[in-house]
Amino acid sequence: MIGVLVSGEGTNLQALLDAGLPIVAVASNKPGVRALERAETAGIPTRVFDAGDYESREERDVALAEWLRSQGVELVVCAGYMHLFRKPFFDYYGGRIVNTHSAPLPDFPGAHPIEDVLAAGVDETAATVHYVDEGVDTGPVIAAERVPVLPDDTVDTLRARVQEVEHRLLPEVVRELCVR
Repeated sequence: MIGVLVSGEGTNLQALLDAGLPIVAVASNKPGVRALERAETAGIPTRVFDAGDYESREERDVALAEWLRSQGVELVVCAGYMHLFRKPFFDYYGGRIVNTHSAPLPDFPGAHPIEDVLAAGVDETAATVHYVDEGVDTGPVIAAERVPVLPDDTVDTLRARVQEVEHRLLPEVVRELCVR
């Protein structure tokens, strides 16, 4: 059973939904995001865990993990989730959290991989799916697929091509993890 964490539009969530994966819960760190609407339309329970509603990030992570566990979640998929986890979350789900990243790892970690790739002037990036650990994009890579950087690429054009690959690769990897 899969729990998906989101922060925005929810296009990776939609790819997972379209793949028919067993998603039982969707949580966000932000209220009112489009991803929550997508989950609700699919009849999936949702909940918001805004850090401002808790005394600490650790307290928020425990509440999130306990809610996911109460929903029967065994695998956590970060689909555009833009918060780092604290140690308590790993006590619940360590080794069972995956994320997608819009650049090859470990070469381009962090919150702005497309911008970093373009600034570096490299000729390719990648859609990468990796395990989440306590570092920033430091967990083991599960799968990656190269995406060329074209001479006239902008952040928007390159992001669109990388997302196209992510929308295929992420569901493939998650499906494989579910059968293990």
